[in-house]
Amino acid sequence: MVQDLEKRDIRKLKLDELKAFFVEHGEKPFRAQQVYEWLWQKSAKDFDQMTNLSLPVREMLRTHFVINHIRVDKMQRSEDGTIKNAVMLHDGMIVESVLIPTEKRITACVSSQVGCSLACKFCATARLKRMRNLNPDEIYDQVVAIKEQAELFFNRPLTNIVFMGMGEPLLNYNNVLEAINKITDPKGLAMASKRITVSTVGVAKMIKKIADDGVKFNLAVSLHSAIDKTRSSIMPINDSTPLEELGDALRHWYAKTKKKVTYEYVVWKGINDKEEDARALLKFAKIIPSKVNLIEYNSIDDPTFQQASQESLRMYQEILESNGITARVRISRGKDIDAACGQLANK
Repeated sequence: MVQDLEKRDIRKLKLDELKAFFVEHGEKPFRAQQVYEWLWQKSAKDFDQMTNLSLPVREMLRTHFVINHIRVDKMQRSEDGTIKNAVMLHDGMIVESVLIPTEKRITACVSSQVGCSLACKFCATARLKRMRNLNPDEIYDQVVAIKEQAELFFNRPLTNIVFMGMGEPLLNYNNVLEAINKITDPKGLAMASKRITVSTVGVAKMIKKIADDGVKFNLAVSLHSAIDKTRSSIMPINDSTPLEELGDALRHWYAKTKKKVTYEYVVWKGINDKEEDARALLKFAKIIPSKVNLIEYNSIDDPTFQQASQESLRMYQEILESNGITARVRISRGKDIDAACGQLANK
């Protein structure tokens, strides 16, 4: 019997590799299609669930492979219905994912890395440092877990997915793209690409790459200032990728995809709450068709960052909307369980 440590995770195999395995072991190649369906359409966590395979075939699979599925180690429910999951990975590491319910939709907010390497000063996840990238199946499993919770607790389907959890998705691009392919595949979860948004702090060369690759998902940029000096003071990536370079990448994105970008923007007291900040954002937002989400700040116990006044948020909204930019003030959900934007830190 092959030892567990030597067994391959079966979900790392492509369909052709599965077919080759079955032929090599004297089985019909169509068995691969059956297994693939169990793994990616029915989200099987155990070979015993594959009931249209004979016991000897299931035993053969168990001898050679494992299914390294995630486990929801701890679940917290907020007063507003938000659910936060502490997700245990097969190697014992933990990431967090969030189910966000609203009247019209249920959104899965998923993680793409264990920790993060980009050191944004207002984000709790950045303080964990990056430990590793998530595999495609680990990203897919977070979506499946939230899909099951949506049906169990709300009797409603999962409608949207945002890559706004832990990590920078574009620094784990290949795995994120493969996960999205499985999520959108008719032989997978069959979710529509237009229901998926990938959020980045602005990795310019990767924004150009995803545009060149013709991706169908939506793009959001975590911006928070359109003044280089201010943005660099809170987001170190702006030193290596200043706003002019980010703007060029976004022009390339729109030229290739014809898709609007969404800017995620937190307004903080004394940092970016003046009219000049709002005017700079307006100018940047006009580079390509866009909309702005003005996000309520969620405390991470750092006195440097404090929620701006309602007057400042209204000022931003009025300046943007009077100049043709859609701007919505987003009230964060799940704050009481540290599940809101910027709070995910494995507490």
